[in-house]
Amino acid sequence: MVERRPAQKLDIRTRYLFVDTSNVADILDTLGYLNQALTPAFAPFPAAAGKLAGWAYTIRGQKASYPIAGGDPDKMTACQGVSPGEISVWSGDGEGICYFGELIAMGMKERGCAGAIVDGGIRDVRWIGEQDFPVYARYRTPVQSIGRWKVNAWQIPVRLHGATSEYVTVNPGDFILADEDGVIVIPDGVVENVLEQAEKLTETERLVRKELRGGLSLSEALKKYGHI
Repeated sequence: MVERRPAQKLDIRTRYLFVDTSNVADILDTLGYLNQALTPAFAPFPAAAGKLAGWAYTIRGQKASYPIAGGDPDKMTACQGVSPGEISVWSGDGEGICYFGELIAMGMKERGCAGAIVDGGIRDVRWIGEQDFPVYARYRTPVQSIGRWKVNAWQIPVRLHGATSEYVTVNPGDFILADEDGVIVIPDGVVENVLEQAEKLTETERLVRKELRGGLSLSEALKKYGHI
């Protein structure tokens, strides 16, 4: 994992909020990272949750039958490890089950967590929306995890369902960006490089839009700026 000062991490996260996942995906393609997007099934909950950007804090679980009264203490321990600017990334087998709900969102927000990516289910959607805490998940469900699904590891590499591959590996410290177009994973070692190139592409697109509005034809724009 690349070592970065807190101020550097904040600066990077803030800047990523001004670029689009589509531009980031294009830059990753040019660098040879062709399968970094998560499945289109991921969606913001609620729909107006907004953009999400931050460093991956991974949590994994699996189906397990256990007494409801005991709860899931490992889940609570895992949640307590999240740091400001990080995004909790939830994975594991538990189709149809909720991994993440309102109280977890509240606790993580208190710790400075920037949002959540859930490769599974969430519930309490309306109440999560009131927390101003962006969550992107694969589905929603009223079915609780207690007694059905347990956290068994955190801060390890995890696999999430992918868009162009069956799975995308997310390592602790990778960068996650999510917006209206979907969710993309930027490997830790290329975070700054991708950001700088995505910012340049964003500026180029801004100029192209301006010139198109000013009367430049699309063919002329492509001749002037090249493929964008």
